[in-house]
Amino acid sequence: MAALVTLQASAPQLDTTGLDQKERSLLENIRSLERVIIAYSGGTDSAYLAWAAHRALGHDAIAVTADSASIPTSHKRDAEAFARECGFQHQYIQTNEFDNPDYVKNDRDRCFHCKDELFVRLEAFAAENGYNHIIYGVNKDDLGDYRPGQRAAKIHSVKAPLVEAGLTKAEIRELSRRAGLSTWDRPAAACLSSRVPYGTPVTVKTIQTIEQGEEALRDLGFRQFRVRFHGELVRIEVAKEEMPKALTAEMAASFTEIFKPLGFLYVTLDLEGYRQGSLNAALQKVDGGSLI
Repeated sequence: MAALVTLQASAPQLDTTGLDQKERSLLENIRSLERVIIAYSGGTDSAYLAWAAHRALGHDAIAVTADSASIPTSHKRDAEAFARECGFQHQYIQTNEFDNPDYVKNDRDRCFHCKDELFVRLEAFAAENGYNHIIYGVNKDDLGDYRPGQRAAKIHSVKAPLVEAGLTKAEIRELSRRAGLSTWDRPAAACLSSRVPYGTPVTVKTIQTIEQGEEALRDLGFRQFRVRFHGELVRIEVAKEEMPKALTAEMAASFTEIFKPLGFLYVTLDLEGYRQGSLNAALQKVDGGSLI
């Protein structure tokens, strides 16, 4: 534990120079859009964007969440609670990505098909209700990762105000903290389908199994984690600072008690710990655009 404390203490401090100006620029940009829909998952980025849009536009902004099996129920509850806390408009819209064979087959463009479905539905909602623009919570740091959903956003002319303001993840957390938003330190989140390796079909049954496992890990007190699905094997990732808690005989027994009844023959703990997008490592093995 001492080594972990030393490591955290030596982490670089966030340079907050110009941060207030970035927020003012963000609010001015959103205000110029007049009436907006926020693609809202309830994570730190989209929550801050929804708060900012409400601050800039009031009732001319509405946060809309996909009612999809790939979004954990606990995340939906959190999204609803934050909307109530801040007083902004919020509702769900049904998405049907699991009806799309290109989504279910889970190739490297799965996220594109998911976001394409979402933005098609949001475009229809905007047309029916007189909204001018759709905005979403991609930030400056996201531009360096493999995120095919950004391609879908460009196709549908979805705007990225956080990127336009030059805001990084750390800056969004800091601005959220300053604003007193409960989401400022919320762990990174992603849809449940992201737990399934590329090339393995994504089914509702599979992600329901993953969700059950992750809810059980949350009940054990873990904060940042992922359940990675590998057929008969489950690979559990927990944050490095939480690894000492995971590396005990008692916790190993708890993991086994949780995941064996869910149908896994082998229960493993990833010794590298949680890292965002770990399954993207498979994308390094590409031949002519197809995974090998």
